[in-house]
This record gives sequence, C-alpha cells and structure tokens, in this order.
Amino acid sequence: MASLSSSSSLWHGVSLRRSHSGGPFAATRSSPLFGCRTTFRRSFVVASSAFANENREFVIVGGGNAAGYAARTFVEHGMADGRLCIVSKEAYAPYERPALTKAYLFPLDKKPARLPGFHTCVGSGGERQTPEWYKAKGIETLYSDAVTSIDIEKQILTTNSGKLLKYGSLIVATGCTASRFPEKIGGNLPGVHYIRDVADADALISSLEKAKKVVVVGGGYIGMEVAAAAVGWKLDTTIIFPENHLLQRLFTPSLAQRYEELYKENGVKFKKGALIKNLEAGADGRVAAIELQDGSRIEADTVVIGIGAKPAVSSFESVGLNTTVGGIQVDGLFRTSVPGIFAIGDVAAFPLKAYTTIFPTSTRGYSNMKEAPGKYGGNFLETMVRLHYDNFASYAFGETVEVGNFDPKIATFWIDSGKLKGVFLESGSPEEFQLLPKLARSQPIVDKAKLQNASSVEEALDIARSSLPVEATV
Repeated sequence: MASLSSSSSLWHGVSLRRSHSGGPFAATRSSPLFGCRTTFRRSFVVASSAFANENREFVIVGGGNAAGYAARTFVEHGMADGRLCIVSKEAYAPYERPALTKAYLFPLDKKPARLPGFHTCVGSGGERQTPEWYKAKGIETLYSDAVTSIDIEKQILTTNSGKLLKYGSLIVATGCTASRFPEKIGGNLPGVHYIRDVADADALISSLEKAKKVVVVGGGYIGMEVAAAAVGWKLDTTIIFPENHLLQRLFTPSLAQRYEELYKENGVKFKKGALIKNLEAGADGRVAAIELQDGSRIEADTVVIGIGAKPAVSSFESVGLNTTVGGIQVDGLFRTSVPGIFAIGDVAAFPLKAYTTIFPTSTRGYSNMKEAPGKYGGNFLETMVRLHYDNFASYAFGETVEVGNFDPKIATFWIDSGKLKGVFLESGSPEEFQLLPKLARSQPIVDKAKLQNASSVEEALDIARSSLPVEATV
C-alpha cells in the first residue's frame, strides 16, 4: 500500500546594517541569489526610554519560514546579537508551516511531528532554531503579540498588547491567512477547519479524533495532504473541488490521473467539477453535511477548507500593495516603496524576471510528491497516499513530455519555444532533485524529440542535464 509525506522550504537572503557612529541608519540588501547590493539611508534616532529595548535596529514581523530564515541570515552576517527583534502573533518561535498539513496530522499512535521538531531551518537541512537558539544569538523575541498598526513616518509599530516598537529597518514576513467560506453559508460552523498555524492544526486533530466522515474542499496541495492524513485516521474521506482534476494549474491531466488513482486505491472518493452551495449544521450546531449546487448532499462531521490563501497585509496596507496578485509590492531586492521596509515570503508580490510578471513569492519553489522519508516526521504511514514536495521547477506552461510509469518514478517536462520551462519529478534521488533548480534558473534549449524517446526518467534527466550551459552545471 502506498504512503504519503511532504515538505518544502523557503530561503531568503536579507542583511542589514547600521553605521556604528550612531548617525544616519544604513541598510544593505545582499543576496547570493541576485548577486548585488543596494544601500539606502534613513534617520534612526531612539525616541525615549518608553521603549523596552532602545537598540531595535532591525525588526522582523512574522513567525513562519521567511522570518526564521531571515533571522538565520542576520546571524550568519554577525548582525543579530542585541540588534534584531522578532515579533509574532503566535506563541512559538518561527517554524516550518508545511509540517502542519503533513506529519503533524498523523494519528497519535504514529509519532506525529510536534514542535520543537520543525522549527526553522530543518526544512532545508539547517540548524533547528528553538527559542533557546534565539536567546543564545541575542535575538529579542516577542510572542503572542500581533502588530496592529505602523507609523511609517515615526518608524513605530504598535502591537495588540499596546507595546510601541521603534525600528530602524523593518522586514514584513507575515505570510498568508486562509481563504474562508462566508459565514452565511456555514463557513464558521463548528467542525469546519482552516489550517494556517499550530492552533488550527490542533483544532483539526481534536475533530479527527472523533470524526467518522471527513470532506476536504479543495484539490490543491493542502487538500491532497489533509485527505491523506484522514486516510491515516481510517476515516471515510471525500475530496471536493470545482476543477476537472487535481492541481489543475500545475498537473497535466495524465499526471493528475496517476495521483487520483493512487488516492482511490487508498479509499479516497472524489467529487470533481462540484460547486458548494451551503454547509449544513446538525441538531448540535456542528457541521453535518455539504450541499452542492447540483442539489446533491454529502454527509460530513468534519470539513477542511483548503481553497487558497490571502497575503496577511492588514496592518501594512500603507506600505504599498499589488492590487493584481495581492501582497506587498516589492522589487527584485524585496524592497517596498517605503525606504527601509522590506517584505519577504508569502506576503510579498515579487517580480519573477523569467516570466516578466509578478507572483507571490510562495510560487517560487520546487515540489516532489511521493518520496517516503519526510523531513517532518520520518516515514509516512504505509496505509496513506504519499505526497512529498521538492520539485516543481518553476511555473509550468507550454508543451509537455511525460516520461516514466509512476512505478515509482515519473517526470513531466514543460517546453515552450524550445526552452525547458518546467520539470516535475516524482520519487527522484537527492542528486536528481538538486538538478531541478539549475534547470529552472537556466531554462536551456532542449531536444524535445530526445526527451520523447527517452526510455527512462534517468535518461530524460541526463538529456536535460546535458542541455545546461557549462557554468550552470557547477
């Protein structure tokens, strides 16, 4: 029987500095990813003793991947000790959020992932940054205290508890909030769940412990992961989505069919092309069923909504938003329109030059889907569908070439005007996955006919590798 696991990682290079003379504040953006540096200056004067710490040169707002990886970068550059503060609405040090819909949802007798096991930066094989790590590095941390407003002119943040935080340079890493169903159709009924943080995941686990019938709304990554978890709990599981197949924006129909068949083998039912009309409550007030637009009805005592997310910009709208894709508009160095304020992670609308357009930074990654040891909890359950992320090499479009038979490997190549624009790889080796970002960055001219005639995934990847310019193979 197949099993399922997943992981993902995010890295952002950000470094900032202040002149030691106590004069004007200087911030420097440097990143090997872009190979350039930009310096600007702005006034930074500590206002009064009312601030708990008068040396907050740098403040990061957020508690997810981007915040944790940015903190690591500050430490690597010797700029954290006594100079950096992290403010988070959550009660935990920054952690790898992808774990919450993966090994965190394991049944309790299967050693589910728990903090501190997935604090950043374990997703990329780095050091586990526990609360003790931040303390040892001299980083001030303010937990359970969301930022509610910003005074850009005075460079002051106000938190929910009433704290006033003076900053010299600010990094906004607030991530996303889950897209929700309206309350009028039952979106807030007990038993209806959305997952963005530890509290959300804990609430879902409490429901799964008592559940019999689970309906997952959404055919994307979250929906697939949660459905796999529900199978692990031995629950009647149905996935509902309006598209024609799973991951319609990313998967080809044939690739999606492979995964759908794998899920069906593990007992998952699909309701495709379906639109939801209403979530019905039972006599106890909890969700009891989902009514579809076609008049059909699916019973459920637990419903998980995974229909996307919205950048968490509410406190930072004045910094400047991208109204097309959402999120805070940034340039290629993650600078916002306000000097000294940066945005990274899912909250940022970042220009991808390879596609001459703007994407949320969450689309910049790679994805793999069926590897069994996971980074967030060891081998996934043998009774579960496998789903593990490490590979989608860029946004995929163009003609496709599929190689392999899903036993267990399969690869899909996207080719546009002769250039390799995207690669999906299932169950590849570590060395093969290391090739993918090189292909994504280089987008080499590739021989489509050779790929079509490749007898194995390994041969197809060798063809793609041989298409890389010499400097890209290093």
